[in-house]
Amino acid sequence: MQAVVLTGHGGLNRLELHEDWPTPVPGVDEVLIRVGACGLNNTDVNTRTGWYSKSNTEATSGDNLAEIDNRDGSWGGESMRFPRIQGADVAGVVVATGEGADHTLIGKRVLVDVWFRNWRDPKMLETTGYLGSEYDGGFAEFTKVDGRQVHSIDCALTNTELATFATAYLTAENMLDRAHVKAGDAILITGASGGVGSALVQLANRRGAISIAMCSPEKTESVMAIGPAAVLERNPIDLRSALRQATGRDTVDVVADIVGGRLWPQLIDVIARGGRYTCAGAIAGPMVEFDLRTFYLNDLTFTGTTVEPPEVIKTLVEYIERGEINPLLALSYPLSRFHEAQQAFIDKHHVGNIVVCPGS
Repeated sequence: MQAVVLTGHGGLNRLELHEDWPTPVPGVDEVLIRVGACGLNNTDVNTRTGWYSKSNTEATSGDNLAEIDNRDGSWGGESMRFPRIQGADVAGVVVATGEGADHTLIGKRVLVDVWFRNWRDPKMLETTGYLGSEYDGGFAEFTKVDGRQVHSIDCALTNTELATFATAYLTAENMLDRAHVKAGDAILITGASGGVGSALVQLANRRGAISIAMCSPEKTESVMAIGPAAVLERNPIDLRSALRQATGRDTVDVVADIVGGRLWPQLIDVIARGGRYTCAGAIAGPMVEFDLRTFYLNDLTFTGTTVEPPEVIKTLVEYIERGEINPLLALSYPLSRFHEAQQAFIDKHHVGNIVVCPGS
């Protein structure tokens, strides 16, 4: 089959296109999926470069990182095994099943939960693995997963549109759940032009919250079209003043952050007493200045978010089928132009998600 294979940590040259890679065979409880499309996300880039290693303190750039220690090069703090087919955001059709899997799934169009789980205890975080990290993923014509990870979906969206949802929207919904976001909450969203950020705007609005987006000035008009109550410049000199000018308020109830970096202390300073901070990324840099007094004197609650509970994918499918959220497909590429697609993703001139499709 056609597949893009990661051969080790490093630059884009570590991603190799193969036209004759072995097609996976579904084992017990597994299904084989013909991939219609697979979305790109930051995890792909961070895994390739070894950004997750504690030896790295820089922002996500997509560049080769010198002297990265592979002993903690994956999202889970473990070493990566190569070669590896990346790609978690799979939309496609089940074409075969292994013994023990649900045979009625054959022929069904599905979305895939991005997490491999211990199904004796599916919420056990220590035993989860990510599609495209611990297991081969969807940057190929076919992929196999546990049958309990696939969810049939009935909607008019194309595969390329469906492939924009999984990682971004699962992450965003889990962030909102963990921060207990409810109707009337004011929520400040960093990185609002990206996959997770734009998903946060839609999903927060769906709950009746007041979403306040942050993005680069050239993307303001496109982000405003997603429906936030206001849009702020992503690196204001004085965040509190910018917030007051745009919204008439000095504080927010929740900050949903995927950026981190130098702005971080100001993000924490604008959270109201008793407010919440939830984080699922640090693309501007993982090292931040943290004043513990702001944290404890204001009775703040902090949550980190990576592995969502298994029921979140079911909720997401229901939202899609009811038309309550919309895909934001920025660009699509054939899998044969994967390097170009990932470079476009890294350059971040887009709003929403970028997707690749196997075949011609």
